[in-house]
Amino acid sequence: MNTEDLIYKLSELGKSSQQLDPQEPERLEMINDVTEYANQFIAGLSTVKAFKEKEATSLEITNQKRSLTDLLDLYQKEVAETGINAASGKHLGYIPGGGVFAAALADFIAAVTNPYAGVHYASPGATTIEKEVINWLKSLLSFPDNAVGCLSSGGSISTLIAFTAARDKHQVKNEFIKKNVVYLSEQVHHSTQKALRIIGLEDVIIRYVPLDAHHKIQTGALEEWIKKDISAGLQPFLVVATAGTTDTGAVDPLDEIATVAKKHKMWFHIDAAYGGFFILTSKRELFKGIEKADSIIIDPHKGLFLPYGVGAVLIKDSSAVLHSNYYTANYMQDGASEEMLKSPANVSPELTKHFRGLRVWLPLQMHGIEPFIACLEEKLLLVKYFRIRLAELGFCLGPAPDLSVSYFWYPFKSDVEKKNRQLMDEIHADGSVFLSSSIISERFVIRIAILSFRTKREIIDEAIEMIKHCLKKVKSNGRIEN
Repeated sequence: MNTEDLIYKLSELGKSSQQLDPQEPERLEMINDVTEYANQFIAGLSTVKAFKEKEATSLEITNQKRSLTDLLDLYQKEVAETGINAASGKHLGYIPGGGVFAAALADFIAAVTNPYAGVHYASPGATTIEKEVINWLKSLLSFPDNAVGCLSSGGSISTLIAFTAARDKHQVKNEFIKKNVVYLSEQVHHSTQKALRIIGLEDVIIRYVPLDAHHKIQTGALEEWIKKDISAGLQPFLVVATAGTTDTGAVDPLDEIATVAKKHKMWFHIDAAYGGFFILTSKRELFKGIEKADSIIIDPHKGLFLPYGVGAVLIKDSSAVLHSNYYTANYMQDGASEEMLKSPANVSPELTKHFRGLRVWLPLQMHGIEPFIACLEEKLLLVKYFRIRLAELGFCLGPAPDLSVSYFWYPFKSDVEKKNRQLMDEIHADGSVFLSSSIISERFVIRIAILSFRTKREIIDEAIEMIKHCLKKVKSNGRIEN
């Protein structure tokens, strides 16, 4: 190909590729379309159902060009209106945050400017924002200044990072793995066992420590297990406590467990993914001892009400974290002279990463912390209100929760489990407000998790009315007049 032909070909390709970089008038039109959709979506949250059992269709990629407005309409019908509406304050089934609007703006800005947030050399500003978020979390949880941390996609990856550091610190490898013991609660999040398996510790011995009537680890039983294992020639290695269990909202006795872990030179890990930010509230006393952990995970996409996809991990032993994650390559030599801990890539499996820090930093800078604390306090009161209303209807309740998760069941005269399952099915079929179920102490129960910043008393009242309606249907064997 001669130069003239080359120039012509480049010109033709440039005309086509330019479509990926629209000019300002087109950008404004696209932004207006998305803004209108976002406003309509948010405005409709108070009236739409929280759950719709519907499969998505017509989402295949066909290479047929479609307008943005058509695609937004398709998105609404096939994505926003299928499954759980996690942005709704009526989502009370699992533990969402709802997604504050300022975080959406942060994600837009991050995507447009596209800083490379994994390496300090590439974007000192982006990595500094991430570091300042970590510093704020260290201050919140009374972790030392020399602790390290990073922002992850959520609790699962945070746990993976923490456990890998613990594994490498204690040299748990090869034939030594089968002699190491990990101590857990049956209420621990399943990402704990998953992380152990992923990092090659599937063959460690796992002890499930007995719980008390409030679903918390019994510290005395933990101590007994450890002593027995030491006597048997085993190596107690890791104990995992939870500051806000997913099923029941319980906070384990952190300070007591920390004492046991220190006595036996174990790694003490705390899963505060759901409950950690309640340390800002009147429940602060429950978190006594959290600062004694060797590692903590906490999810801003839960207790700070941000969109899914931002968790955090804090670890005291920086050398263990660097041993697990720090590698370099010839093509990265321009950034090799920097301080290692300035780059998130050196304390995480991720090299390329989303600029998550901005979605935490921007809302905190815009709103301050007070509205977030008010939301958390509100959720604590809402779960009390919900339990009072349920008791008035004759429901049995689990123990008063530490935080904002609770469970209940109805004491039918016969076939209690079967009919509570039917009640759960009716609640899902209704979908006005989304609740979930669990098995706790071998009993089928219905569960409520109140955390969305959009959940208000009116929604709890709506949930109560829905439950009353569904209960009436179960009692009448599905025959009810609407």
